[in-house]
Amino acid sequence: MSRLTHSPQLVTAFKLIAIWCVVAVFLLFGANWLSAEMPLGTALFGFAILFTTILAASFGVVHEADELAQQLGEPYGTLILTLSIVLIEVILIVSVLLGPGEAPTIGRDSIYAVMMIIMNLVTGLCLLAGALRHGEQEYNAQGALSYLSMIIVLAGMAFLLPNTLLQNIGGFSAIQAVVIASLTILIYASFLYFQMGQYKTHFQQPPMGGMSIARVERAEGEQVDKAPLDMRKNIGHAIKLVAFMVPIVLLSKYLAIIIDYGVATTGAPIALGGLLIAIIVFTPESITAVKAALNNETQRAVNLCLGAFVSTVGLTVPAVLAIGLLTGKTVIFGISATETVLFALTIGLSAFTYLGQKTTAIQGLLHLVLFAVFTLTLLTA
Repeated sequence: MSRLTHSPQLVTAFKLIAIWCVVAVFLLFGANWLSAEMPLGTALFGFAILFTTILAASFGVVHEADELAQQLGEPYGTLILTLSIVLIEVILIVSVLLGPGEAPTIGRDSIYAVMMIIMNLVTGLCLLAGALRHGEQEYNAQGALSYLSMIIVLAGMAFLLPNTLLQNIGGFSAIQAVVIASLTILIYASFLYFQMGQYKTHFQQPPMGGMSIARVERAEGEQVDKAPLDMRKNIGHAIKLVAFMVPIVLLSKYLAIIIDYGVATTGAPIALGGLLIAIIVFTPESITAVKAALNNETQRAVNLCLGAFVSTVGLTVPAVLAIGLLTGKTVIFGISATETVLFALTIGLSAFTYLGQKTTAIQGLLHLVLFAVFTLTLLTA
């Protein structure tokens, strides 16, 4: 019994040791291996090792954040999870932006890819899988529509507004960047304040069986009284979360070198680099969201999908704009006409998806169709 009890901890310890061994090897020898003149075989091997290691570390971050989420409940738990994931994304984007190559659109491409993955692929899978297993699933429409309102304003300012500014096609002037970044942070911080306080119940699973919100809150309070938080256990999860996060920070600059090499060597669009970052970052959280839908935890799936993209825009846009201002790097956020159409279709479909009180498989299929169209436009551009 003791061996079974401690086996998950042994697996976590083994993963951490393996990940940190890779970090040590790259810190010692990475500068000699990776450069603009490296052989193709070295680039492919390095990419495979870095991709696998960073993805494993991301899974570790999500696992530890998920453990904290189970302890803290909604919406606090999901917020920890999404903020952890978005922090990884910011680290990877900034690494590529500050890399030796020029990647002025990497922030835009990554955020846009996250939008298509989270709001179409993952949302579609959650709606379809949940409907097939449980039928129509209930969620809190007020919370979902709050997320969508944030997405329309924040993503609209980042993606659509730059294309209307004649003096900086696709980008912002220094003054505009400061104002947009400041407004984005202010709006996002205000949203978090209300989400954690006055409107907390908007992001929780709606009461079932006629149970009032007051009774739900009392029941939750009684449950907390009966099962107090294990602070020692939570501190352990927090330490392990950081232990998984730091290797991503240390390895990201080496991944950026290989991405620059791949773009320069193959002539591939930098948008593929953005898609790669989005896949690395959001694969673990995507799996968590689909599992939540299969467990009939629809509101948690909604919080993970829509909340993840709100956090992505709310934190990544200001970070990228700030890096551009501080380093003098060119930053482009404006999207193309084709991307604008997909942006509008995604926002419109999402609004109709969450206007009611229950999800259906049909909505899931429509979101998956939009992701298929996004993939088509990316590969045939």
